[in-house]
Amino acid sequence: MSDASGRPQVLLLHPSDNVLICVQSLAVGQQIDIEGEPYVIAQNLAVGHKIARYDMSAGEKIRRYGAPVGSLSQPVKAGEWVHMHNLQSDYLATHTRQSVARQRSPKGE
Repeated sequence: MSDASGRPQVLLLHPSDNVLICVQSLAVGQQIDIEGEPYVIAQNLAVGHKIARYDMSAGEKIRRYGAPVGSLSQPVKAGEWVHMHNLQSDYLATHTRQSVARQRSPKGE
């Protein structure tokens, strides 16, 4: 999971995570190693973005820092980008959180 200079390209934050975090920008066509297997990056990825650690099915929970952060809305292959286009939050919808915040007074009463 390192480049030719030995710098890490992706990072596993927790042993139970099923995504890896980009710690350097990755370009289309760039080859990376994930747990001993080579993968070619299919889209440009910025630092901080998630990629699949292995092939996963739609509905599978995505774990980051060992905790679930959402569920896949479609299948992904190892090395593919995991983001809003294929991941749905398992938490309250944004519009729900905003409407609750608006109902509170500025003093928090």
